[in-house]
Amino acid sequence: MPHHSRFVADLADEAATLAVAGRLVQAMQPGLVVYLQGDLGAGKTTLVRGLLRALGYAGRVKSPTYTLLESYSVAGREWAHFDLYRMQDAEEWDAAGFRDEFDGTKILLIEWPDKAAGYLPPADWVVTLVRMDEGRQLQLVAQSELGEICGHALQS
Repeated sequence: MPHHSRFVADLADEAATLAVAGRLVQAMQPGLVVYLQGDLGAGKTTLVRGLLRALGYAGRVKSPTYTLLESYSVAGREWAHFDLYRMQDAEEWDAAGFRDEFDGTKILLIEWPDKAAGYLPPADWVVTLVRMDEGRQLQLVAQSELGEICGHALQS
């Protein structure tokens, strides 16, 4: 693909994060694979919480640090939130049966995707959260046709 659409937003605080999450979620379609990158504490799980909240999910959204996967069904959409930080070996990915999650109907949110490099489907969006002096910055890069389609919805 010749160009990758980009979207950048400054997140001054949690309210700003939730507002941007509301925009992102409107642009997301089933089958979208999102890699969430950023240091520990950069706000990856906060962003996931914001996405689900924007759709009206009222339950607890916690990082699946130990289970590696939390699934949600919200507003007629299926979500799979992975946190691979504690995965020791990429082969654990296959052993856990996670490949079954990639059926094209779920929106996949994957924290620490590098831990399962070679096993994951390619990202449609790569979202990087960077700590700034004040708050954080969200940088999104579309990396596929579906990612571009969803990315264009963000620009409007």
